[in-house]
Amino acid sequence: MPALVELRKASAGYGGLPVLHDIDLTINIGERVAVMGRSGAGKSTLLNLLHARLAERVALIPQAAALVKTLSVFHNVYMGRLDRHPTWYNLRTLAWPARREVTEVERTLELVGLADKLFERAGTLSGGQQQRASVARALYNERPIVIGDEPVSALDRRQGAEILGKLCGRHDTAILAMHDIPLALAHADRLVVIDEGRIALDAPARTVTAVDLVPYYGG
Repeated sequence: MPALVELRKASAGYGGLPVLHDIDLTINIGERVAVMGRSGAGKSTLLNLLHARLAERVALIPQAAALVKTLSVFHNVYMGRLDRHPTWYNLRTLAWPARREVTEVERTLELVGLADKLFERAGTLSGGQQQRASVARALYNERPIVIGDEPVSALDRRQGAEILGKLCGRHDTAILAMHDIPLALAHADRLVVIDEGRIALDAPARTVTAVDLVPYYGG
């Protein structure tokens, strides 16, 4: 598979505080990569580095659902394609959505079980529903790469499995920070574990067991 993005001796941090150190990582087109590790290990920072390199081809699912809670679910999902339309069209859609846009967003929401919430305010949704709306926005975006920061953390394992199946099935490449070990093993073909800002494990998922991963989540 051809390389999609390469990091060589990459380091990153915030406010002068180092988070990642000497990261060597190549991700290939078509891979489903689960980025794993305990909270604070550097997973989000790594996703941010990858997003910075790939932004124009990425549908992003941020860790917080990042919805505009005063707007409807429709408008939040529609935002996945804001950059595809001129400003005047987006402003018109805010007030008078075209039937075509409504239908396309509704079909996307059906994929995540939220079609009945189409014109409800995003702020009235539960945490899990907001997360699914954020996933729907990425699906509606239709870019070839999805980068998701804990995209199913607010869902139970059954719902999480369904959503991960949709994300992996509708994007050429998926790079997803995850904390649920069984879901990661079931849906990723490669695991990259970050521990204290460094890559501690990078291996095909088929060669890794839950027992191998548990030590990176202790303490």
